[in-house]
Amino acid sequence: MAELVDACDSKSHLFGGEGSSPSSGTMKKIITVVGQTSTGKSDLAVELAKIFNGEVVSCDSRQVYKKLNFGSGKISKKEMCGIKHHMLDVASLPDDFSVDDFAKMSLKKIDEILSKGKVPILCGGTGFYVDAILYEGTYAKVPKDKNFRDNLEKKDIKNLVSILNKLDAARAKSIDTKNKRRLIRAIEIANYLGSVPKNEKKKRFDFVCIGLFENQKTLREKIQKRLEKRWKNIKKEVLSILKHKEYSQKLMSLGLEYKFTTEMFVLDKDEQQVKEKLFSEICKYAKRQMTYFKKMYGIEWFDVSECSKKALIKKIKDHIRKNI
Repeated sequence: MAELVDACDSKSHLFGGEGSSPSSGTMKKIITVVGQTSTGKSDLAVELAKIFNGEVVSCDSRQVYKKLNFGSGKISKKEMCGIKHHMLDVASLPDDFSVDDFAKMSLKKIDEILSKGKVPILCGGTGFYVDAILYEGTYAKVPKDKNFRDNLEKKDIKNLVSILNKLDAARAKSIDTKNKRRLIRAIEIANYLGSVPKNEKKKRFDFVCIGLFENQKTLREKIQKRLEKRWKNIKKEVLSILKHKEYSQKLMSLGLEYKFTTEMFVLDKDEQQVKEKLFSEICKYAKRQMTYFKKMYGIEWFDVSECSKKALIKKIKDHIRKNI
């Protein structure tokens, strides 16, 4: 999408002037780009940053980690096209980086962006992380118990869901049962408090939210093509990390590319079978992403396959201007 730049078309003053911040008492507007994997969110965020004098804040639960580049689909320096990106490579792999850690760090970055008179552009496929920035939530302040977590880490998904269901059946029905880290945290909270508190959402910003989607057949083809293109580098990346044997459990907990590739090397699984299973699981993940995003408020959806990239950018640009 680099050819679609219209840098002279900046309207950043419409989002608040120099020195504005989310803590200044005036709710400032930000742009948010969400959608399923492989729909072009990162490219769009860069183009919008050029048009609206912005900086990008990544909202991805795996891209926060250093060394996780190809498996997480992290944007490269070249693809950034000179646009400043935040919340990439902010944690070391052994760290337990929570959504609360992410929200606190991201809000500081957004403060900095607004103070420069620029527009924060949130971009990512982890809906829970996007929510954590856009809304003030009543997140449980329960201390993390390493021994308790280590014991849960040894259990499989089915057992974790069963444990959570006994502690808090309502949370067990609403949680992403494919996400082991969230299951463990939910069990930890429920075990400590008796149940997982419901988040009471209150808008932290006034925002324009753009959602990208594509028909299922085309999306599956894109996912397949992207996986084939990155596969060799994903293998190299995981092998390099597995030189530190203590990182294997962490990689497994991150799911998808890191889980299946780690299993392939550690358990000596057949490569073709691993790739086929991984492709299937990424497609299922894309469906879960859409399920989550459909529950979010105020998203304007755009079909990336119904027109040219240039026409799509224009439609999105026009929508943003009408809603600022």
